[in-house]
Amino acid sequence: MSLSSHVEELKKKHAHLSAAVDEAQRSPGVSSSEITAMKKQKLRLKEEITRLAPAH
Repeated sequence: MSLSSHVEELKKKHAHLSAAVDEAQRSPGVSSSEITAMKKQKLRLKEEITRLAPAH
């Protein structure tokens, strides 16, 4: 897998997780600790994307 395709895959995962966080925040059955865990995972993905993506 090339670096650019890896970064694109990370971006897709980040977008999917972002949508999941938004949905979880609207759902009364999801605990705040679950939402916090998803947000931390989302942040880790964003940090990895930033680290791997070429600077413009």
